[in-house]
Amino acid sequence: MKLVVMGDLHYHEINETIPGWLEARNEFYETLLGRFLELEGDAHISLGDLTNYGHSSELRDVYALLRESDRTFYHALGNHDLYAQTRREVLEITGQHRYHAVENEKAVLVFLDTAKEMDFEDWGGSVDEEQLTWFEDVITASGTKPVLVFAHHPIHNTTTNSDKDKGSIHPSIDMWKILSKKEGVGIYFNGHTHIDSIVKQNNWTFVQLSACLDQHGLRIVDVEQDEIRISAIDFTDAALTGNVEMLYNNMKHFRHNASARGTDSERECIVSLRIEAEQR
Repeated sequence: MKLVVMGDLHYHEINETIPGWLEARNEFYETLLGRFLELEGDAHISLGDLTNYGHSSELRDVYALLRESDRTFYHALGNHDLYAQTRREVLEITGQHRYHAVENEKAVLVFLDTAKEMDFEDWGGSVDEEQLTWFEDVITASGTKPVLVFAHHPIHNTTTNSDKDKGSIHPSIDMWKILSKKEGVGIYFNGHTHIDSIVKQNNWTFVQLSACLDQHGLRIVDVEQDEIRISAIDFTDAALTGNVEMLYNNMKHFRHNASARGTDSERECIVSLRIEAEQR
């Protein structure tokens, strides 16, 4: 099984009175999403903040680009996706589930909703009791089959900057109470902090992706019999490198992070499944 994973995209509205911004935005996102969709995969996944403010126009425009391909696309909601309108309104436009799980012979894919609704003052993450109960049931039922979780916010005090204020799911929510029930391998993918990071704690590997405006790239996740390989792909198209400064110099609600790119060990890893296979 192969998955193509994208970090925070921040597709945004523009001010048409600023010369060149519309053209720069369109060329940047058409190129990046074209690269994303041309990669072969069983699923293509956004880790949230697909849009910059969750305006109807942003959602409709970016989904129009995504629907030019027949790829299977999953979108975990990010805080920026829920600033302008309610969760129900956003899901009506996207056609996505709020949270859900997909299981096949290789793994269980879990998509969480960690975003607060229309709360611009607090961009930290939260998970309600109903979802926590559901998540615990999924983890317990997974047995020793690998679980891959896709969410916007990191687990507190795991990846880089997840210990910062509003930088994770709120620490009062005991996510480890659920994660610790996992038999075998679990991998948790997230965005939000706009910096590459990979951290291993217990039987979980936490993989954090930077924002696409800061690092023009993706992650490929190959789930094989004996291992899960996570590799980074970078894009150097002139349509990306030549337009991005125009975007982040004019965008609201986004700050360029020049230190977003991690070392190889913060972007790629291999998670062995051999011990788990031997125990079954």
